[in-house]
Amino acid sequence: MAIAYKFSDDVNTDYIIASKRKRDTVDPVVLSRYLMEDIREGFGEIVKKGDFIVAGSNFGCGSAMEIAPMVIVAAGIKAVIAKSYARSFYRNAINIGLLILEADTDHIDENDELLLEENGRIKNITKNTTIESHPFPSLIQEILNEGGITNYMEKHYGSNS
Repeated sequence: MAIAYKFSDDVNTDYIIASKRKRDTVDPVVLSRYLMEDIREGFGEIVKKGDFIVAGSNFGCGSAMEIAPMVIVAAGIKAVIAKSYARSFYRNAINIGLLILEADTDHIDENDELLLEENGRIKNITKNTTIESHPFPSLIQEILNEGGITNYMEKHYGSNS
């Protein structure tokens, strides 16, 4: 069962992973236990592999640090579903292979059970509804399918080693 954890608008990258935590390590797996701790204490400890982060507008605003989407991936989050994303977070997420979906999140509530269907449709099992997400351009979809830009480049253009 994949659960929706709902957050508000303007979730800053410093809320995703607090700056104080990056002083000791930048290992995303270690940092994942502190995911969202400044706005939801203990979140990194309760979220399970396959769960969803759901938010309003401007998710990932603030600094352009790549560690924020990396920590979300390390926590096992299936996807982030939000109304919109900060430009730098959007690009960083695509680059590392974090699935981010743009959709109307008004009808997803905390603890709703969600299922990701083909073509980016989100099935809200709790409410028996389906939400359409905005489709990606084909190149971005290919990058996501490969698990990020590094994997995509190695597959299509070879490695530099």
